[in-house]
Amino acid sequence: MNARIPDGGAPAAPAHVRSISRYIPGKPTDELARELGLDAATIVKLASNENPRGPGPRVRAAIADAVAELPRYPDANGFLLKAALARRLSVPADQIVLGNGSNDVLELVTLAFLQPGDEAVYAQHAFVVYPLATQARGAKGIEVPARDFGHDLAAMRAAITSRTRIVFVANPNNPTGTWVAPADMLAFVASLPRDVIVVLDEAYNEYLKPSQRAQSVGWIAQHPNLVVSRTFSKAYGLASLRVGYGVMHADVADLLNRVRQPFNVNSLAQAAALAALDDDAYVEESRELNEAGMRQIVDGLSKRGLRYVPSHGNFVLVHVGNGLRVNSELMKRGVIVRPVANYGLPEWLRVTVGLPAENDRFLDALGRVLEG
Repeated sequence: MNARIPDGGAPAAPAHVRSISRYIPGKPTDELARELGLDAATIVKLASNENPRGPGPRVRAAIADAVAELPRYPDANGFLLKAALARRLSVPADQIVLGNGSNDVLELVTLAFLQPGDEAVYAQHAFVVYPLATQARGAKGIEVPARDFGHDLAAMRAAITSRTRIVFVANPNNPTGTWVAPADMLAFVASLPRDVIVVLDEAYNEYLKPSQRAQSVGWIAQHPNLVVSRTFSKAYGLASLRVGYGVMHADVADLLNRVRQPFNVNSLAQAAALAALDDDAYVEESRELNEAGMRQIVDGLSKRGLRYVPSHGNFVLVHVGNGLRVNSELMKRGVIVRPVANYGLPEWLRVTVGLPAENDRFLDALGRVLEG
């Protein structure tokens, strides 16, 4: 049934679209500076799980070289980037779909496999795009209660019905940072009906210790209903360029490419991702910096007697009482973090691990807010 414009004019968007709660990103530093009259250069942004180092020198050079191609449309098929990913992952290139960030890949899965009346299953406190993308297709989202802030895989399996078309699992999970061991994840994937697509969202995969990373791409050969999504926005430091990818069975990739927008990944993004993929040392340095920064933050939280959820990402969820109030007070002090009331966590804040000085700034500001 279509919703109508209030004055009785022409039909507007369908009701399921009009009822979607808009995605709210982390507040930009310039916006906070304008609102509160702060110097943007003094603001610390720890709200969007970005790599505080940004891209490495190889990537910066590749972007500079690619500027000459700006008058031309990008390669719509992303041949060079897909070829490099195929070599890295030991899969044929036709099993890879590029996206405008991995968020785009998630959207493409819902476009290809959901219609009104279908269901998608996801966990409580999981990435908010799962319910948003599901609702945008007129499908029904089934939210399964979390267990210890993470995925209750047994309960998610029990929630599957004859109408279930997609199951979303984030590993590590955003915004809680929880993680499922590879053996448990593989057992879950193997337990699902073959006609249910399972999306394994590994946006934070590079922040895991190498020994913790699942060989999930290799599972696709035995489980053709599995889609593994990853991104260059986090550890690779390319959030602004929006480039991600999904790995899946070639038949599934063909369906996603039918609904994918042409030229969805621009030339600068493709060039940058290609260079970033070739710089393992830089990514490992970023992981080690994040590990040290995580220790710095959780040690500071522990000294202040604050609860937090142990995290496997580049962020930590901390209990502060009134999340909105504490967030507002932190912004007045030039520190931007992420309130997560929209995830059902109104007493918590999500804090990205930054550079050492940024982490100290957050801890000092948080202490002052809670003491005052």
